[in-house]
Amino acid sequence: MSNRESELAERIAAKAKVEPSDVREVFNAHGVPLATPPARPRPLRVHKLRVAGVRTGTVAPGPFNSTMDFAAGLTALVAANFKGKTSVLGLITFCLRGTPDDLDGVQHWLHEIDVDATVAGQAMGFRLTLRESKIVEAVVLAAPNIDALRSTREPDPTHGITALLQAADSESYADQVTSLMMDWMDLQPLVSAHKEVSTQTHGWNAYFRALYLPTGRSKALIGDVLMAGLPGRLLQVFLDLPAVAVLAKLKTSEQLLTKGKNRQREANTAAQQTRIEERSELLKQLEQAQATLADLTAKSTEGEHSLTDSAAEAVRLAETVAGSQTAWNDSMQIYQRARAQRQRDAKLLNDVNESATARLLFHGLDPKACPRCDQDIADERRRNESASHTCAVCARPVEGDDDTPQAISEEAESRLSASKAAEEAAKAAFDEATALLAQRTHELEQAEATLRKADWAHHLPARTQARDGVMRLEGALSVLPELVSPPEDQAEQQTLKILRAAIKVLEEDHTTSFAKVSADINENITMLGRQFGVESLESVAINRAAQLEITRNGGAKTSFSGLDAGARVRMRVAVVVALMRIGFTHQISTHPGLLLIDSPKSEEVQDIDIRSLLNALKTHAHEHKLQVLITTADSELAHDVLPNENIIEATNGKPLW
Repeated sequence: MSNRESELAERIAAKAKVEPSDVREVFNAHGVPLATPPARPRPLRVHKLRVAGVRTGTVAPGPFNSTMDFAAGLTALVAANFKGKTSVLGLITFCLRGTPDDLDGVQHWLHEIDVDATVAGQAMGFRLTLRESKIVEAVVLAAPNIDALRSTREPDPTHGITALLQAADSESYADQVTSLMMDWMDLQPLVSAHKEVSTQTHGWNAYFRALYLPTGRSKALIGDVLMAGLPGRLLQVFLDLPAVAVLAKLKTSEQLLTKGKNRQREANTAAQQTRIEERSELLKQLEQAQATLADLTAKSTEGEHSLTDSAAEAVRLAETVAGSQTAWNDSMQIYQRARAQRQRDAKLLNDVNESATARLLFHGLDPKACPRCDQDIADERRRNESASHTCAVCARPVEGDDDTPQAISEEAESRLSASKAAEEAAKAAFDEATALLAQRTHELEQAEATLRKADWAHHLPARTQARDGVMRLEGALSVLPELVSPPEDQAEQQTLKILRAAIKVLEEDHTTSFAKVSADINENITMLGRQFGVESLESVAINRAAQLEITRNGGAKTSFSGLDAGARVRMRVAVVVALMRIGFTHQISTHPGLLLIDSPKSEEVQDIDIRSLLNALKTHAHEHKLQVLITTADSELAHDVLPNENIIEATNGKPLW
């Protein structure tokens, strides 16, 4: 264990008043590391897009094969409306995120999409082959440098080009790209509670939304989802605050445990109240029945002793029947479990006799749910385990030496023999309990018949009915005992105590780390907001939840959501550039430095607004190694602001690709 882990465990233990070993046990049980190192640098840069296919319709129909090279800094994609500029961002998104965006109506044209990018310093080539809008083949290549990828779509080990992943369908590609990008960019899944009963994991898709900026209508400062506190968690990741993902998971675990405990307490309280009401009503009825019986007994002058004895015998037999019924229920459940185990062992014997995969997994665990996410393992995966020789939990091929098939079969037969013996014993006990219950029920019926037939006094029928009523109510009360609150689960209590202490310790670390950069980031956002054209901006204050308070000249305050659409776009860009500047100044891993902005001019009221934004953005993108791709239909604007090498423009009203 590292010094950082030991120190953190001791701090949490001191706050929770437990031993450090208890802290480590809780963290291990929840799959949470005690400490995470500072994140590695995660710059992301797009160098080239190639797209090929066959266009249908009335606009430029026929085959196409277009390549675009993207310069560093700010690049404008210029074309008339509905001529492919937004879809360029969608194509890049498809390759880098794993799922398409803004490709409705054109995806069925596509046959090949290639994107060359540098991911955390590694040259990567994303190669997608599509048929009927679906991926049929995909590979992500790694190369010594970006130029080596320019003319290849296949691995070439002789030139150092290898495959980082390969997929044969859209779902597989999306899953693998998520894992690849999260790993290479040193990002951790962000876990949150879902409907207070389960967890929801936010991965690469949530992070990518901080790269592809939403429209001005969105009220999220970072990303485009306000739920689960995602903007704040993304900000904390990009400020490299300590163990952001760990803190998120601890909070989720604590919330789910607390909610579950509260629900159980509420259910217990409701059950107790219901039981109190039920017993109160029965006691009231019993008192009335006992009073009636006492009155009838006082009026009876003969046959008292015989009637009392018969009634007492009936009460005794009723209690005996109740006990026999309970024993019968228990023996039935034991028999059913023994029979189910024998059936499972018989199936296992058949499986190991017919399947090498079953023999290889014979001594392995047989979980009913994924140990990672607690979701049930699908039946299809279990069928594939035998048919395709893949593990039902991780879907990987089951490999190994099948050296002792006979020994495994013999062990399976031994298990089956044992379970058969257990089933037979349980069946015998069940049959015995059934016979005993039938016998005692018969005896009770005879005793009740004797009571009903007795006619020792004038009031005997009414007295017998009253006695039956008392017995029935006493029996009802006996099976409805008072409910007491179950004792507190000490292990659960300690887990909650440790989780809450850990949250407080990590929150303190976050507060300390954020305090070191908060003044700088506020100053940078304010300065950049002014340069990007946000009028009358006096100062800003951002907190760890990514809530931005804005003070305009004169002291009037507003929030980010209170800004107009154009100002929101400019402030989002200001935050990203500020993060890049803070990352450089404080030497922390921050935002990847790639921004995709669709039609920023559409959010502005005046042309001067967009010009001030683009001129300032061009300067800062160059200074801080930020790559920004924007789309616009205004060719004059693009050429006024940018050099030709930073403009990709459709010619003569044609599509951009």
